[in-house]
Amino acid sequence: MSDTITLAAETRDRVGKGASRSLRREGRVPAVIYGQNQAPSAIHLEEKALVKALSSGHFMNSVIMVDGQRTLAKDVAFHPVTDRPTHVDFFRISADATVTVAVPVVFVDEEESPGLKKGGVLNVVRHELDLVVDAGNIPSEISVSVAGKDVGDSIHISEVTLPQGAHPAIEDRDFTVATLVAPSALRSEGAADEDAGEDSAEG
Repeated sequence: MSDTITLAAETRDRVGKGASRSLRREGRVPAVIYGQNQAPSAIHLEEKALVKALSSGHFMNSVIMVDGQRTLAKDVAFHPVTDRPTHVDFFRISADATVTVAVPVVFVDEEESPGLKKGGVLNVVRHELDLVVDAGNIPSEISVSVAGKDVGDSIHISEVTLPQGAHPAIEDRDFTVATLVAPSALRSEGAADEDAGEDSAEG
């Protein structure tokens, strides 16, 4: 499960571009908390603390306590040149809410895959899975086993073990998570063999 992140915040007395620029010069990042049929709260955060939280790798799929409120980060804007965070949108959630989050995929059991042992390549179609989960039990990652998979095999979402209570946001199809493909050298040899066969047939 993803750890809860806690960020201290202060209320913004003034809003607008001028006020935001002034805050950024002071090492603060403007932000807003919205949702749950409550009025949006204009706040600002310490940039250093925000950058540290962003570097955790699971900022976008963790419960974040901001100013005593349970939230999820919905959007982070960055400066196009310096890449410093310039604004954050937080969405209020209740303790028993279900939320849709993008959870990173980690592939395991690679030593048990005949296809990978032959030199096959794992072609990852989805590096993250959009899951509907309980807000208090957001997984930090989803493990996907490639055990028994050979060249030409695919792994679909129906084969992936999800945490209890979690289900894919996409429910209308059994989408592909990854495929096991032949290495480019083997593919080109196969194409060459086919060409040679066609040539001999023509001769």
